[in-house]
Amino acid sequence: MIVETLELVDFRNYAAARFELTEGMTVVLGDNGHGKTNLAEALAYLATLSSFRAMNNEAMIREGADRAVVRAVVRQPDERRESIDAELPRRGVGRVFVNRQRLRRVRDLLGTVRVTVFSPDDLVIVKGSPGGRRRYLDETLSTLSRKHDAARLDIDRLLRQRNTLLKQLGSRWAPASQVGSRGGDDDATLDIWDQRFADAGDRFGATRAALVEQLAPLVGAAYGELAGDTSVRLSYDPPWRRTGLAAALAAARDDDLRLRTSTVGPHRDDVELFVNDLPARTHSSQGEQRSLALALRLAAHRLVVAETGDEPVLVLDDVLSELDDGRSASLLAHLHGGQIVITTASAMPPGAHPDAVIRIEHGTRVAARGGTVT
Repeated sequence: MIVETLELVDFRNYAAARFELTEGMTVVLGDNGHGKTNLAEALAYLATLSSFRAMNNEAMIREGADRAVVRAVVRQPDERRESIDAELPRRGVGRVFVNRQRLRRVRDLLGTVRVTVFSPDDLVIVKGSPGGRRRYLDETLSTLSRKHDAARLDIDRLLRQRNTLLKQLGSRWAPASQVGSRGGDDDATLDIWDQRFADAGDRFGATRAALVEQLAPLVGAAYGELAGDTSVRLSYDPPWRRTGLAAALAAARDDDLRLRTSTVGPHRDDVELFVNDLPARTHSSQGEQRSLALALRLAAHRLVVAETGDEPVLVLDDVLSELDDGRSASLLAHLHGGQIVITTASAMPPGAHPDAVIRIEHGTRVAARGGTVT
């Protein structure tokens, strides 16, 4: 798919701007703080209605404005053109229209635009907490299929309901070893929610495991392209999957009631990453960690292409400045096909042969070569 036009109104520092984008590689040049990453963020927002930078919509609305608007025309692989209009209000619920028809649910947009984003913040996938690695898996699943996103939302809903019940019961329940400490009705109610959560969790755990199995060789290949012949391994083996989630929840019930929260399940999973059989989070160099983060994104991108037959828009937001010349050249050498957008504050990256160049100044003055901007 190709994003042919992108229009921003009161988005970040853009009062109004319209970009005519092209197939192939576009390099977006500009000093720091002038709006390059904002353009990348808008492209990514079209795919999921969420930001890879901000926790809420308000951060994406230009100061003094009530709402922001992101509009685009997308050419699909079958040559159909679809228009997307996304409104981000400062207060209340936003609206999204595809071909002028309002969407009822966010996940109805999934697949209309697919975007893979590389950013310096991706380093947190390797160095950060398990939450970043879970998000990486779940974002990849959502890009692959709406049904995976629906399963994730179901897990979140069941988890909230179970935690609400634990908060209610935990204030009056003592350990199971104390005779008569538990009410039969309360126990039965928690049993029901445990079974629902376990059924959904077991299915989602199996889906995550299958994804990791698919990603592992792709990550290894991508890392080899960037950093040479090095062993890379991914491991997804949460203890609850060895017994099944129902048994794990039963074993953890006293702890869950005491802490009034669910202590086991998919929401606590991790994916361990290894380089040369050593944990990448603690033993790899900064360069190795950056290469591994890029390899994870490249692997997900390639898997989406293989599974869907569609090439997502590839956005590299100020990534090349974080790499040495050798790894930067290796990355560019292995990018081909589809639509690629590279933002950079420095000179044209070595090895880059763009089809279009856009220069941005202060989010309002823009110039282009090989493409048009108004």
